[in-house]
Amino acid sequence: MMMKHFLPTFSAFFLIAQLTFAQKNYNLASPDGNINVIIATGKTLGYSVMLKQQKEIITFSPMGMEMDNENLGGGDVPDKTSSQKTARYNALTLSFGKRYDVVFRLYNEGFAYRFITHLKDSVKVINETATFNVKPSAAAILQETDNYTTWEGVYTKSNAVETIPAGKRATTPAFFADKDGTKVIVAESDLFDYPGMYVKKENAGFVGEWAQLPSLAVPGSWGNFVSVVKQRFPFIAKTTGARSYPWRVAIIATDDKQLLTNHLVTELATPSKIKDKNWIKPGKAAWEWWHDALLPGAAIPSGMDNRNTALYNYYVDFAARYKLEYLMVDAGWSDNYDLTKINPKNDIKAVIANAKSKNVGVFLWCVATTLLKDLDKNLDFIQSLGAVGLKVDFIDRDDQEAIKWFELIAKAAAKRKLMINFHGCSKPTGLEKTYPNIVNYEAVRGAESDKWDYTINPDLHLLTPFIRMLAGPFDYTPGAMRNKTKSTFKPIDPGLPSAQGTRCHELAMYVIYHQPLAMLSDSPSAYMKEDTIMRFLSAVPTVYDEEKALSAKVGEQVVMAKRKGNTWFVGGMGNWDEHKVNVDFSFLQPSKQYQAEIYADGPSANTDATAYSYKTITVNQKTILPVSMAKGGGFAIIIHQ
Repeated sequence: MMMKHFLPTFSAFFLIAQLTFAQKNYNLASPDGNINVIIATGKTLGYSVMLKQQKEIITFSPMGMEMDNENLGGGDVPDKTSSQKTARYNALTLSFGKRYDVVFRLYNEGFAYRFITHLKDSVKVINETATFNVKPSAAAILQETDNYTTWEGVYTKSNAVETIPAGKRATTPAFFADKDGTKVIVAESDLFDYPGMYVKKENAGFVGEWAQLPSLAVPGSWGNFVSVVKQRFPFIAKTTGARSYPWRVAIIATDDKQLLTNHLVTELATPSKIKDKNWIKPGKAAWEWWHDALLPGAAIPSGMDNRNTALYNYYVDFAARYKLEYLMVDAGWSDNYDLTKINPKNDIKAVIANAKSKNVGVFLWCVATTLLKDLDKNLDFIQSLGAVGLKVDFIDRDDQEAIKWFELIAKAAAKRKLMINFHGCSKPTGLEKTYPNIVNYEAVRGAESDKWDYTINPDLHLLTPFIRMLAGPFDYTPGAMRNKTKSTFKPIDPGLPSAQGTRCHELAMYVIYHQPLAMLSDSPSAYMKEDTIMRFLSAVPTVYDEEKALSAKVGEQVVMAKRKGNTWFVGGMGNWDEHKVNVDFSFLQPSKQYQAEIYADGPSANTDATAYSYKTITVNQKTILPVSMAKGGGFAIIIHQ
């Protein structure tokens, strides 16, 4: 057996290949030396993770792939190794003959590995072994699911992994926290032509689980236009024998703030396949669906039954007035089963032309299965209308077949310079990096549930940035102006819904939440009564040049500062408890004075969630500003010279 020897000039903390046949272990260290991964080969391929070379945070965890005619990872010893060292990560590749490689990367922020096969023809992947043996005493926050169609659930907290029943399944990212505060978040990246990963409790830890490839799917579910799986093959994927498989990721943090700026899932993804990206423009959108298209006080009839040309032109004028880049037109502009059958009440082409004349782009909603019936024809039609993009809804699956749809739609849309907002979809895994015309995903329990139940509340809002946001952007659809306390909120549908938490809590979402396409979900009539609020919502961007986490405790409070050009935006949110935080402005440039516009919970915000104060003060790099957040409260700040 020939092994590649490493040069003695390499750091001992980088790669130490154990060359004795009996041991067959390899040690990979992060660039800062704080994390070590020990990789074992031979009888069982697997890994374990150490923090500061003394604390084991993931115990030995097997990995492998079961093909129809190959088993990868068991009983194999690599015949060649190679290493790579960059400023961002250290990597080790183990090559097992001409059959397959396993690539390991270790960043300061976490660990990832993937299989690369060099097999001939096509293969069936019967199953994959991906194990994450976190400490049995670690706490867990999981979005549990009993199916393969849910990414919009609530989170369940468990005090210890060992108390979670065997067989319990959860979506990824999945959150684990040791008693000393070390966090491990299990995720995946670069998912192509392969089912999405869940985790399932098995033995002492968690293992990956995947939906099997559908053999029969029929129309069903809501509207009878969702593709519902009825039968499955006894394998999870059928794919080419020579390919890379998704990255299996363990994000690691010792400080809650580190999670807020962790973009490892995106960093691991395939680079952009779109050369000219100048036409892809993030932004904010007016949107009629959440508030049932109701425009109290407007001079035109409103409501869902009055969604006509005049009503949508009203939204266009609102967007133009407040410099919103887009209008999102939801269901109803066309037939759900045939996009080319336009609702005669709504001359959508005229609306789009009017919007374009006022520098407002229009997104159009559609059902995924309808779009896919004839993808080229339908996208050509959307392009002919002048729309800038589509909101593609009701995918509701992440088996191999459905995952192919994401790339198929994004790639075809990019050819026509159309942006995509995926809704009713699985969580992102970096595809928005490969196809940056994907400007957002849902895959979150968002503000729509305010219409139906009590689950969307500040307690949930303070989990989402630390778990779901690690996968990528999400379409929460904030902006509610009817803000309620815990005791006064009730779901409303149909009609004008409310939201739980204060007015400033809602504003802070535009800074803290990662949403390149961000909705203003409420009625233009409500916004136009609030010039001061619209000053913020008009100014706040949806993508930033720099970000800093200032304060964070998972599930309790978060404060972030983000810069766009020369302007900084700060957002702070709390759960249902009151919080006092000190905003440290040391991120500003030294020896410069700035003006800070501060939106904060008003003195009565604990009983009137709409109450807020607005003031402007002078700040500099040495300023430390005490801010009080009410129950379910928050604050937002604009800082400019």
